[in-house]
Amino acid sequence: MKALHRPFEFDEVRETSPDPVSILTITQATAATFSELFIGLTFLCFIQSGSKRVACPINGEMIGQEGDLFIFPPGAMVTLENRPLLNATYRAEGVYFTHGMIEKVFADQRQPSGSSGVQLVRAGPHQPSEILSLIKNTLADEALPLAIRQHRLLEPLIWLRHQGIVLSIQEDEQPLSKVRNLIETDPSLPWKAADVAGHFAMSEPTFRRWLAKSGSGFSKILQNTRLEKGLTLLQTTKIPVSQIAMDCGFTTPSHFSDSFRRRFGIKPKAVRSAEN
Repeated sequence: MKALHRPFEFDEVRETSPDPVSILTITQATAATFSELFIGLTFLCFIQSGSKRVACPINGEMIGQEGDLFIFPPGAMVTLENRPLLNATYRAEGVYFTHGMIEKVFADQRQPSGSSGVQLVRAGPHQPSEILSLIKNTLADEALPLAIRQHRLLEPLIWLRHQGIVLSIQEDEQPLSKVRNLIETDPSLPWKAADVAGHFAMSEPTFRRWLAKSGSGFSKILQNTRLEKGLTLLQTTKIPVSQIAMDCGFTTPSHFSDSFRRRFGIKPKAVRSAEN
């Protein structure tokens, strides 16, 4: 964790330029429900083992099984439950697409009423696993010319559109998205409301009023961003819990563990090791 005794400068924040498409493997040993998770980018979740229950404010409750594909729109706030099989972990492959990629395929399908909500593509009639294979093979093939690589990474989105999927276009203009995007550049930094307000060229009172449009105050957004980053690291890496705590801005592993348990109802270590 960054030292707190020196002045905090925004030029310390890492500049990030995410690839148009990124993929990660998600594993979870203990069934748990995670409420009010924020989805920043379009996210495709290919279930490999176990099942997943999603509660979407727009499309209601859905349950996906092995081979099914969940599609989460950018800016969504969802509740989900990952359910491992008996004596086996829950496993999924997650793929993120940047807004620019979505724009290229779905620009003419803008939704006047906002988000299309979470959508579910069943394995039986559609075989979404073929799309996952295309993405993985394309990302793994470093010999592909850039133009061909980019074209192939658009093919999964074209396939989804052909299946009747509608994806929303968002430009991260909502206060919640903009503040979270900033914090996510380095959750370990000692973020303060006054400093973040200055980053957005606002006074702190104006910043707090602007942020109130999201329905959450700065402290809650900061805490949730850090805990959700911690959850992602627990599910997708083998980084020790103690290091995750530091990387996510918690002063001690016990502080992280207590905060994580209050938010999600389980201990961080239970994400990786099944509880009795």
